[in-house]
Amino acid sequence: MATHYKVLILGASYGSLLGSKLLMAGHSVTLVCRATTAALINQEGTRVRMSVKGRATMVEIDSRQLPGALDAQSPTQVQAADYDLVCLAMQEPQYSDPEVRALMQRIAQAKVPCMSIMNMPPLPYLARIAGIDPQACRASFLDPDLWDAFVPGLMTLCSPDPQAFRPPEEPANVLQVGLPTNFKVARFDDPAHNAMLQGLQDDIAGARLVVDGEAIDLPVKLKFHESLFVPLAKWSMLMTGNYRCVLEDSVQPIERAVHGDLAQSQAVYAWVTSLCELLGAAPEDMVPFDKYAAAALGLLKPSSAARALAGGATHIERIDLLIKLVAAQHGLHSGAVDQAVSRVDGWLTRNRAMGRIGS
Repeated sequence: MATHYKVLILGASYGSLLGSKLLMAGHSVTLVCRATTAALINQEGTRVRMSVKGRATMVEIDSRQLPGALDAQSPTQVQAADYDLVCLAMQEPQYSDPEVRALMQRIAQAKVPCMSIMNMPPLPYLARIAGIDPQACRASFLDPDLWDAFVPGLMTLCSPDPQAFRPPEEPANVLQVGLPTNFKVARFDDPAHNAMLQGLQDDIAGARLVVDGEAIDLPVKLKFHESLFVPLAKWSMLMTGNYRCVLEDSVQPIERAVHGDLAQSQAVYAWVTSLCELLGAAPEDMVPFDKYAAAALGLLKPSSAARALAGGATHIERIDLLIKLVAAQHGLHSGAVDQAVSRVDGWLTRNRAMGRIGS
C-alpha cells in the first residue's frame, strides 16, 4: 500500500461490502448510518458473507480482524473535510433525509471527490456526459436541488454490479453477498484523483483474507476505467430485469422478469444498450446480453426497487424514468420502457394514496 486513504461511506448496508474490501487493503473507513446502527458497528464491527469458489461454506469478513481502521458515525458527527474520498452507497431518495442532506452540502462545500455506487447516477455525473442534458433529467430525482452544489468533475460513478442484501434474521451489521462481481469505476477529471482510484484498485487486488491458515483472494474488486460510459452498462440490466420485476399488481423475481420472455428481454436490453452507444459508449463499455442473462438465472428474488414498492414505499430510485427522459432528449422512446415507467408510477400513486411511510 503506497498511500493510506481515509474513505467516508454513506450507507452502512451495501457500503459495508466496499468498506470491507478497503479495510482488507489497510485503509481507514467511516460508515455513515443511523445512530443505533453506528453504535452496533462501533461495538461489534461489520460482517460481510460471500461464497468463494472451491469452498463449501460462505466466507465471513469480520472487520475486527482486518488491518484497516473502521468506525461508524451518524450524519451530524461527520467532518467532511477529514476524508480523501466519499463513497455514496445509499439509494437516491435517502439523501433527502434532513441530516444526510446537510452532510451532503458539507461534502460539496469541502470539494471532496465522490464515488457513487448507487444505481442512480448523480446529476453531477450526468453533467459530465456531453449527450445528456442534466436539466431535462431532474424530474427523475426526488430532490434534484441537493446536487446543485457538487462540481461535476469531482463526481464519478461505479457500475454497482455486486448483489447483496441484509439477511432479515440478522442484526444490522451483517451483509450477505448474492452475486460477487466487481465495482467498475469511471475516471475523475483530476489525474491526482484518478491515481487514488488506481491505488485503491491495486491495494484491493493485492489484499488477502486468512481463513483457517489459508490466504484467500476474495471476489469483488474495484476496477478503474478511463471511459465515463462503463458504469452506464448497468442501465440495460436494470431496465431489463430490475424494473420489469414490477407488474401491475404484484412483483416477480429478476430471473422470471428476464427469462419469462427471453426474446423480449433481449430486445429491451439491446434498445438501452443502443441508447448508451448513441450517447458515446463504445461496444466494449457494455456487457453482452448473454452474460447478463446467465447471471440473472441466479437472481431469484425481486429487485430491491420492486420489493420496496410491494412494501409500500412512496419513493424509490427512478432509473426507469431517467432512461426514458434521456432517450426523449434524442427523440427516442420504447414501449417496454414506457410500460415499466407506467407500472412504477401506478405503484407509487397507490402507495402515496394509502398514506404509507416511504423508504
